[in-house]
Order: sequence, then C-alpha cells, then structure tokens
Amino acid sequence: MDDQYIAKNERYDNMVYRRCGKSGIQLPAVSLGLWHNFGFVDNFSIGRQIIRDAFDMGITHFDLANNYGPPPGSAEEVFSKILNLDLKGYRDELIISSKAGYLMWPGPYGEFGSRKYIIASCDQSLKRMGLEYVDIFYSHRPDPDTPVEETMSALDQLVRSGKALYAGISNYNPEQTQRAVNVLKELGTPCLVHQPKYSMFHREPEDGLLDILKLEGVGTIVFSPLAQGLLTNKYIKGIPENSRAAKSTSPFLTESQITPVIVSKIKLLNEIAVSRNQSLAQMAIAWLLKDERVTSVLVGASSSEQLADNTGALKNITFSNSELKQIETILNES
Repeated sequence: MDDQYIAKNERYDNMVYRRCGKSGIQLPAVSLGLWHNFGFVDNFSIGRQIIRDAFDMGITHFDLANNYGPPPGSAEEVFSKILNLDLKGYRDELIISSKAGYLMWPGPYGEFGSRKYIIASCDQSLKRMGLEYVDIFYSHRPDPDTPVEETMSALDQLVRSGKALYAGISNYNPEQTQRAVNVLKELGTPCLVHQPKYSMFHREPEDGLLDILKLEGVGTIVFSPLAQGLLTNKYIKGIPENSRAAKSTSPFLTESQITPVIVSKIKLLNEIAVSRNQSLAQMAIAWLLKDERVTSVLVGASSSEQLADNTGALKNITFSNSELKQIETILNES
C-alpha cells in the first residue's frame, strides 16, 4: 500500500456531527478507538487501511491512550506512522486524543493521577505520536489516593502549556465527575468530555452521570458500545473459535459471561434489529445515539467492513415507543 493517499472530497457528506457539551467542538457520532488492532502485534497494512477508510467515512476523531497496544505505547507509535504516511496534511481536520491513568512504567510514578505521572505521560505520548499537541488529554481513571485538585491542575497545566487543547476525564463515577468538573471550572479550563463505559448491557451512566454531564455542559463519548462484541451477531449461535470470548487470555470477555440468558437476549434483540433493517451492532449503536446527551460512540474495528457496518447505524437512530418497550423488556429479563 505505497500509493499516495488523497482523502475523498465527499468525506463529510454522510457523517453526523454533534456538539460536545457547550463547547465549540463537534465530534463525529461514530469515533474510532485504537485500543485493539493497532499495536505492534497487529497487521500494519490492515490498521492503515482502517484509518484511511475511517477518515473517508467522515470519522475525524481518533482516540488513543498511553497504554494502548499491545505492547503499551505501540498504538500511538503505529498511529504516528499512519499519520505521517497518509494524514499529515489533514491534521487540522482531526481530533486526536490520548489518556493517562493505567500502569505504564514501573515504580510509584507510573500510573494513576499524580501531576508527575499525568504530565510525563502526555510528554511521552506526544513524542510517540510525533505531535506538538493532542486535541484532548484525559485522566483515564480516578485516583483514590491523589487529590482530584492535583490531577485536574495537571490537566489544566497541559492545556495552558499548549500540549493539549482540551481536558477530559474517563471512568469517573457521578460524584467524582461533579468534583472534577467543578475543579476544572474553577481553574478556568472547563472539562470538555467524559468517556464512560455504556451499552445496552452496561447502563451505569444512566444512574446520574448523564444528567450531571448535561447540566454541566460536558460532552459524552461512550466506549464499549457493543459490550466487547456481545451486541453483535457473533455469539447468536454460541462461542466462535476465534472470538475474544474463546481466547483464555482475554480478561474482558470470558466464556462464563456468555450464559444462556445472555444468548437469549442477544437473539431477541437481533430480531428487533432485523425488523429495523439493521445489524444488531448497528441497532446497539443507534440505541445509544438516540439519547441527545451522548455526543459520540467510540467503536473499535478489525476491518474496514466492520467499521462501515458500525457507521451504517446512523441511517436510523430513531426508535418507536413500541421498539423501546420491547428492548427494555428483553434487557430486564433474568
């Protein structure tokens, strides 16, 4: 794939863009996460094609973190290579984010939320990606032992120094979110966006978080919208050999999680999706985007075809009351 990449002129025609809270930033309704499939262990040509095709689909937001890979750090390096080969001339059309919070190097300064770790992590991420700044830098998770004021002041410093344009938080519960948002507001660097885990099978953000974010004018970009692949056609007939659940090394989805009750729910949800002329994955994404408080849905992709299927959700993100009641009934079955 040595041909010179030229982005499609019509790349913005079919993507939906949503304002991120009360900010001036709009995010694509579907954003691309580089948590999996872009590490040193993965096929570079496939990853490069996915990112090219993503941009041609109107996906302008690419989400990374210091520990993405594997190995940790490698997703940022791979992305840097693709950026330089294909997207360097389009940098001002892109939203590139990274995060710090999980274990990245040994010793007491290699994880969580100290000023030292947050700022060193951002510097390392910028070096790996060959960038002068990232558009968003997140505190990837709350730190139980570091005052939130210290973590947020580090994000504030990164913004004021020009290393990041906006500050974000991820995995913070409602109470932690309110405190972080308040501190950032006091510092004069408002929180742009929160990144929580949210899907039909994981609905914790509905318990106060989404309301706080709307009230405070903070955007929401949700990760794991397909529940690690459960909300796809993959597990309707059991556990495929090459699936994530079949791999004993995966800590995120195991065979024991795919119970008869879950399989029954997947089958019933798929019937509703079929009646809507959608794949189950498309309906799961549309179900999240029906809520105006959700700015963007962060998807992963192992192929351009999978990504195109996910973005196809945007063709129908409205649900009838009957469909919503059916979905609730299925999700509440035990």
